[in-house]
Amino acid sequence: MKNISSQPFVLGIDVGATNIKFGLVDSRGKIVATSNLATASFLSHKRTLIQGLLQGCLALLKKHHLEEKDILGVGMGLPGLVDGIRGIVRFLPNIPGWKDVPLKEIMERRLRIPTFLDNDVNLITLAEWKFGAGKGIRNMVCLTLGTGVGSGLILDNRLYRGEGFAAGELGHVPLNEKGPVCNCGGRACLERYVGNRYLQKEAARIFKNKNLSLEDIDRLASQGDQRAKRFWAEAARHIGCGLVGVVNLLNPRRIVIGGGISNAYRHLFPAIRETLKKRAMRTPAQMVKIVRAKLGPRAGVLGAYVLVNHAHCG
Repeated sequence: MKNISSQPFVLGIDVGATNIKFGLVDSRGKIVATSNLATASFLSHKRTLIQGLLQGCLALLKKHHLEEKDILGVGMGLPGLVDGIRGIVRFLPNIPGWKDVPLKEIMERRLRIPTFLDNDVNLITLAEWKFGAGKGIRNMVCLTLGTGVGSGLILDNRLYRGEGFAAGELGHVPLNEKGPVCNCGGRACLERYVGNRYLQKEAARIFKNKNLSLEDIDRLASQGDQRAKRFWAEAARHIGCGLVGVVNLLNPRRIVIGGGISNAYRHLFPAIRETLKKRAMRTPAQMVKIVRAKLGPRAGVLGAYVLVNHAHCG
């Protein structure tokens, strides 16, 4: 590895639906090495996934001739409910067999390196706050739009997790009293309107074409297709309505929006801003700024770096 004099390193892990990303981050917050494993290869049992996590960590250390003493800590983001204080994965909704798993203890026993866990969107939030679109902002909301809709909260320069580590579930705030049933068991949740699979289903209905991707509709809207423009305007109104409650409740200075669906920001953001202007209370609506996330696929690993460093700083 070149230019790795800035030690000690943080080893960041981002467990995603497609890939498990590993990264070494130096003391300046720069990612100096990465590797990936296909998540699907490790989903047969929780022991298999744990073995994959350990395998990825050890392989990255070995490749770059690093030992335990060279690593300040391991930070990990997982797609589910995580008790970061106790280091226990309470539940991973899309990965079977994960209930009350003491992952921190398991990883530390095998790696002999301090390990810290959190929800994946919380790590994205930390990264955008420290290095990205929320840098220097004291109160911000980070919203991720993809297969699911997740969010993280920075309040008074601290990540807010809630009493049960479940804060930030904006995707499961209902938009109506009645509406379609969501996977969470609720009804009319924001995710049920603007999650990837539901947008895809709506697009197939409008365009009478099941093979049309959201990227295709983004392109069509840019070319002036009126159906595509209405499609994104409707999605934006749903997102905006979900954010009205957040803006009125928390009065954030900034809302950072990322995830795959946010790639259509040119068509989404104007209508989101307009909805907030019309429906949110005047003072918080005037104060908040809607911006696009900056860090993309690096956010999870960089968030792990922030998590580890904050743990060491108390």
